[in-house]
Amino acid sequence: MTFLRVRELVSGYDRSTVLGGVDLDLDAGAVLGLLGRNGVGKSTLVMTLMGLVPVTSGSVLLDGEELAGRRPDAIARAGVALVPQGRRVWATLTVAEHLALAGRGRRGGWTVDAVYELLPRLAERRRQYAGQLSGGEQQMLAVARALVTNPKLVLLDEPSDGLAPSVVDQLVGVIGRMRAEGAGILLVEQDLHLAFAVSDEIAVMEKGRIVHRVDTPAFRRDPDTAHRLLGVA
Repeated sequence: MTFLRVRELVSGYDRSTVLGGVDLDLDAGAVLGLLGRNGVGKSTLVMTLMGLVPVTSGSVLLDGEELAGRRPDAIARAGVALVPQGRRVWATLTVAEHLALAGRGRRGGWTVDAVYELLPRLAERRRQYAGQLSGGEQQMLAVARALVTNPKLVLLDEPSDGLAPSVVDQLVGVIGRMRAEGAGILLVEQDLHLAFAVSDEIAVMEKGRIVHRVDTPAFRRDPDTAHRLLGVA
């Protein structure tokens, strides 16, 4: 059975449809890089999978369990974690408080201590308020917050946005560790270097649908398709 199976997923805001029937499969321990021009529905797909945008129709099966139409807290308990665009950490909570809240009642290998070992800078800053952290530290906190839930599926929405190259390199290592631990990862990303470095396959969205999907080496060998779909050389 496919780990994540999305079929004919339709969603949007108010009376506006953004996703026009998305089909998507993802295996456990695999990374799918989702690319596309601005406004094609990538973030809407992530938010819909997390239950933050209402589903009009379609199916989202995770390990055979139907998630479409469920509340975000129920989807989180089913094993889905979101690292949102813009980090969205709570400025007045410390690093330690973020992780204690996110990991409460969760079991698995990603304990707070394990996360601190993976991200030692957060261990050093554990008593600091999130609002006092740098952008890169806030991004790693957002990732750590997802990890301590011990997710089956991680949704990463533009994680490299605004980060220095050295922090992006660290992010590559963290995503690799997530994959090694068996999590499926859907990565929405504009930074092609990051997407290519970590993704097994690349999918491209246009107008609320996935219109192209191929393994990463094949995508990189086909610049004409990349230019047609993304407007890049």
